Amino acid sequence: MTVKLVDATVSSFDAAFDKFRSEAPKHRANLILFLADKDPSTSLSWCPDCVRAEPVIYKKLEVSSDDVVLLRAYVGDRPTWRNPQHPWRTDPRFKLVGVPTLIRWENDAIKGRLEDNEAHLEHKISALISGE
Repeated sequence: MTVKLVDATVSSFDAAFDKFRSEAPKHRANLILFLADKDPSTSLSWCPDCVRAEPVIYKKLEVSSDDVVLLRAYVGDRPTWRNPQHPWRTDPRFKLVGVPTLIRWENDAIKGRLEDNEAHLEHKISALISGE
């Protein structure tokens, strides 16, 4: 199993996403994980759902036999994310409503997604990774 991690912020996302899209056909699974930034005072995400989901997602990726790319897209701090005009809330490709959101990208489109209320569920993560 190989997992290639790519990190992006709002400001670096377009370049990272262009590269992600161009390399997508080379990989078995292409995932985008939208998640909250880490709080500098605690080194933990400010988002409790992200704190709960991240280790489960990484665990499922580690045991996957697929060649996977995971683009981790950090939405910013809490006030940045809460802005209704946040770029990923308004982007017609993603239309984010919560974090974490895990997306499977295939054939230059969203093939499946797990929203914040289900991104920690192992069976759903496994199904998304495998494309079921």
